[in-house]
Amino acid sequence: MRQKFIIRDGTVRNRIIDAIRVAPVGMVVEIKEPTRSLEQNAKLHAMLSDLSTQVEWHGMKLHMDVWKRLCTAAMLRELGESPMLVPAIDGHGIEIIYEKTSIMGVKMMVDMIEWVYAFGAEKGVVWRDFA
Repeated sequence: MRQKFIIRDGTVRNRIIDAIRVAPVGMVVEIKEPTRSLEQNAKLHAMLSDLSTQVEWHGMKLHMDVWKRLCTAAMLRELGESPMLVPAIDGHGIEIIYEKTSIMGVKMMVDMIEWVYAFGAEKGVVWRDFA
């Protein structure tokens, strides 16, 4: 038995309460913020693409996926939620283990987009129209 509810109003809230009342012992109930929207995801990826085409980092042009890792790790450090740095499995280098943007909540994704805006502004990025 698997049910998923999005609390939109009092009626849905009551249906959730009823479902919990009849749920067998041992079932798991999770209440969490919704993950980032598709619009937020598209905007972030467009911004990362702008970074990749306009910004050199230590003399290198980086792919947008690399920018995503760098920006996510830096933003998390600013928020006091440091990503882990661990030795690579193959013994060559260090890996950054951080929160995936696909599981970020809406608010965290807002913070991420604002962080990228601020970083890009410092680097003179001209943002394309995201509309």
